[in-house]
Amino acid sequence: MREYSQLDIFYTDTHHYRCLNIKENHLKQGIVYLIGAGPGDPGLITVKGRDCLRRAEVVVYDYLANPALLAEAPPEAERIYVGKTRGQHHTPQPQINALLVERARKGQIVARLKGGDPYIFGRGGEEAEELQQAGVPFEVVPGISAGFAAAAYAGIPLTHRDYTTSLGLVTGHENPQKKVSNLDWQKLATGVGTLVFYMGMTNLTLIADQLMTHGRDPQTPVAVIRWGTTPQQQTVTATLADVVKRVAAAGLKPPAVIVVGEVVRLRDKLRWFDNQPLFGRRVLVTRSPKQARSLAGLLQAAGAEAICLPTVEIAPPASWAELDTAIAELATTDYLILTSANGVAAFFDRLSDAGLDGRALHGVTIVAVGPKTAAAIAEHGLRADLVPQRYQAEGIIELLQQRILTDKRILYPRSASARDLLCTELSKAGAEVRAPVAYRTEPIADDAARLRELLADGQLDAVTFTSASTVEHCLALLAPHEVDYLNRAVIAAIGPLTAAAARKHGLTVRIEPGEATCEALVAALTDHFRPAADQGV
Repeated sequence: MREYSQLDIFYTDTHHYRCLNIKENHLKQGIVYLIGAGPGDPGLITVKGRDCLRRAEVVVYDYLANPALLAEAPPEAERIYVGKTRGQHHTPQPQINALLVERARKGQIVARLKGGDPYIFGRGGEEAEELQQAGVPFEVVPGISAGFAAAAYAGIPLTHRDYTTSLGLVTGHENPQKKVSNLDWQKLATGVGTLVFYMGMTNLTLIADQLMTHGRDPQTPVAVIRWGTTPQQQTVTATLADVVKRVAAAGLKPPAVIVVGEVVRLRDKLRWFDNQPLFGRRVLVTRSPKQARSLAGLLQAAGAEAICLPTVEIAPPASWAELDTAIAELATTDYLILTSANGVAAFFDRLSDAGLDGRALHGVTIVAVGPKTAAAIAEHGLRADLVPQRYQAEGIIELLQQRILTDKRILYPRSASARDLLCTELSKAGAEVRAPVAYRTEPIADDAARLRELLADGQLDAVTFTSASTVEHCLALLAPHEVDYLNRAVIAAIGPLTAAAARKHGLTVRIEPGEATCEALVAALTDHFRPAADQGV
């Protein structure tokens, strides 16, 4: 029996995978995961699907898989687009099959990311057959099918005991090489309560005619749902008799699913997704990559499409010497002031690198600029002693000036671009202030072309800025004549300092919440757009 020099076993909550790394000939067992990416909302991928993506060395993805899911794969993973649309096949199915086999035989972990569910009109069965025939290990990770999810997001329960208990899933686009249709229109028309047609937009006239010809009531409700579960979702309701005319008038195009049945009548009562206050709004998020997710999540929860295009990233200071010296002298420090989650992360990382933890802050009064910074501190097992009512430097100054600061030692780890206000005012009050640079913000220019495209085409409803640096670095990506493009969208600044930075460059700030938090920023956006959003779709 061959002896292997190294055996690595990876475990998940539900099962384990073995990866044999044979150093003698560098062979490794490959595997293909056929993953259902869900219908469009990236939050609808399963936990197992996400975990498989995070292990992938190669991601093969198609047209209907949300590109946002690609961020779940390791940065070094190869990403291969094989998307297909009707009439335009970027990569023929046999080539996709061959690609999966080839990469797995090289010993790679392949994530085949497919829209919806791999086995529901997704040709996953064909890919699985090819893998089985080639002797390639594979697993199927089911996904939420587009028909189920689109109907739910449109407010339509596909089954309901007061309406129907039978459901049929039908392809609206059969194999064009077949001479005879496999669809039994007589049974479909009269034998199934709710029908969901996938890929049926180009055959909508045929579908409606065949159902009515074979006995379905022309007044049967129909819903056509385009880009279901995404902020671009559009829903047209009609009857079999007039659905073709209504869809044409609305200008709906693929991809869309068609729901036929009495349950469609429940939409007016149960619609929830497209009633959200920011539904359909496209909002630019300019925060650093690590911080963008929290704001994007709040926007998405309100129904908006959050377009994350970071203009800044967080970088270490040119030298850690000053902060390291301050950490070594914590025993004689009276106050620690932290004014951002970035400052918290930098300080505690450096504290750990020095072989210390929260116990080194015994006797030190911890001041957080606001609740978000206080929450970041709490993640390190400590509680902020003081939080001002105004979440900015002025609030900290007002709070500490109520105390005797003469000869008190204050440590203020800060951004390289932070104002000198805290240092100046607290020094005037008699304190000894040490303000080492804990981090810097640097511009990101990778997406400059994408930013120009979004602005020039008027694709944005709002642009959010959460710091003066996001304003400065965003403007640095644009040519002088392009700066005014920003004013075509609603400019939303998180607080007065950010708003002032925007106005200094000629931007019209229309939203500035009373509280400098992401929650308040999204609430202000909601209030601003509410009259238009309430009109519905």
